[in-house]
Amino acid sequence: MSQTNRQIQLASRPTGEPTADNFKLVETPVPEVADGQVLVRNHYLSLDPYMRGRMSESKSYADPQPLNQVMIGGTVGEVVASKNSHFSVGDKVVGMGGWQEYQLVDGQQRGVLQKVDTTHVPLSAYLGAVGMPGVTGWYGLVKIINPKAGETVVVSAASGAVGGAVGQLAKVRGARAVGLAGGAEKCRYVVEELGFDACIDYKQHKDVRSLAAALKAECPNGIDGYFENVGGMILDAVMLRANPFSRIAMCGMIAGYNGEPIPMTAPQLILVNRMKIEGFIVSEHMDVWPEALKELGTLVATGKLKYRETVAEGLQSAPEAFLGLLKGRNFGKQLVKLI
Repeated sequence: MSQTNRQIQLASRPTGEPTADNFKLVETPVPEVADGQVLVRNHYLSLDPYMRGRMSESKSYADPQPLNQVMIGGTVGEVVASKNSHFSVGDKVVGMGGWQEYQLVDGQQRGVLQKVDTTHVPLSAYLGAVGMPGVTGWYGLVKIINPKAGETVVVSAASGAVGGAVGQLAKVRGARAVGLAGGAEKCRYVVEELGFDACIDYKQHKDVRSLAAALKAECPNGIDGYFENVGGMILDAVMLRANPFSRIAMCGMIAGYNGEPIPMTAPQLILVNRMKIEGFIVSEHMDVWPEALKELGTLVATGKLKYRETVAEGLQSAPEAFLGLLKGRNFGKQLVKLI
């Protein structure tokens, strides 16, 4: 076993767009395992848009990422040392190990580390389709949008880890799924591999009216449900095509992650159409995770839920991969392979 644990810490808070200089790579000794503890060698690190919000000190649903500490992040890996009866060497586990190669966990803390079965589901999928992104998509679709067969559900960032799951879960429920993605290649993937009914390349539309016209063409019966990952012009265009009693699940607003204001051009449509708009944080709904993971795991294991991964190699690649994620350069779930 290596005696060195490499970590990436937050060195400074970004003003505007983050840069690689906001991070630093440090080396620390691999910690000793005490009674009740478990040492995990992380195999994959998850990169997610929520991390941008944690880098700032502005008021949010969670505390800011502390400076000069390991960046927060989901991980999957293998137990390499254990002094806890619940975990054995060789167990595959998922947790929040952060941007580092090893993590020391108090195995007595309930829910901090979960054993996973990799017989039918690949280990990396527990950070994507059968992990937090998949459950995020499941909750917003099932608990907020709750589509009926024949309704139309629109999904922004449809080629991503969350959006891709939303559209496929909507199709399982008999709804029409229409995605929004950036670029022809991503739109082809959304339709041809993920099985959406249509996908609109938002980069081909310079204003709200143009995008709303494209939505009208692909959603001739209007929009009944919208899964929001982006905000800005896309939200405005969807609002113009939304049906009475439509539902919007507010998951992310990446258009404002660097502190930009996000005006809404026609908020009166919320009243006119008696719309339901609900924001949610999936970690606040742990009671539904077993139900969600059961469906997601079954769909992945049987090949009925498709996903794609973009994998950066080595811990040192995490900052640039994260910056690329914020600009939409990844395809599907962004991971960092650590071993």
